[in-house]
Amino acid sequence: MSSVITSTRNRRVVDARKLDQRKHREDQGCFLVEGLQLLHMALDAGARPCRVFYCEPLFAGEEAEALLDRFRATGADLVAVAEHVIETLSERDTPQGLVATFALFETPLDGLALTGDELVVVADHLQDPGNLGTIIRTADAVGAAAVSLLEPCVDPFNPRTVRGSMGSLFNVPLVRTDDPHHLLAVLRGRGLRTIAADVYEGRLWGDELWTGGAALVLGNEARGLSDDVRAEVTDWVRLPIVGQAESLNVAVAGGVLMYAWLKSNLH
Repeated sequence: MSSVITSTRNRRVVDARKLDQRKHREDQGCFLVEGLQLLHMALDAGARPCRVFYCEPLFAGEEAEALLDRFRATGADLVAVAEHVIETLSERDTPQGLVATFALFETPLDGLALTGDELVVVADHLQDPGNLGTIIRTADAVGAAAVSLLEPCVDPFNPRTVRGSMGSLFNVPLVRTDDPHHLLAVLRGRGLRTIAADVYEGRLWGDELWTGGAALVLGNEARGLSDDVRAEVTDWVRLPIVGQAESLNVAVAGGVLMYAWLKSNLH
């Protein structure tokens, strides 16, 4: 049995704590995940675990032990730590005794298998990690083929994004690029109509636009669509605002439009 780490200054513990910062995630090539359900979903999706910190005295019931067995079978580095150590790695009020790091991942654009009937969500320079997490979760719910991030964009492996996605981060292919022209040209070439929302123009609800494949472009929270992206859009939709609100949150608007696409394509 491996010895239990009791020092919060242990190098592996310190490195894991640094993963709340994007720079260190990129330097180490991994990100931190906690929550038994999210950890199960990560393994179910084939995500590659790097290191697992565990504290058996905090295990409640049999699920955590079963999850640790799953991690053991992957060959991940298993690190036993004391309760006060895992508390420094967890953002939960009541840690569940397991925290794991996973390798960063993304899908190359040419790795998407598109037939022309799918939905791809394009996030144009989003800044809020909670919004991105919600968008990824909704994209998963409607069966989107991918979420594409136009850089610079909030990091999808930000802890708030990971939590907000509720595990969907592991289910939806992520494409990252800083070339919107190439991205949207490829998606159009695969048969996807380029559709974006605007408060002042476009078809109400996007009626008659959603049947078949679509690339739904969602703009930055403060500035909307960037000029180079706006020039690539071929179709516009708008959602009705009948109250006094100036606009909708991008994750809310994106969710409504994703379900508009799904409604038109349910068979």
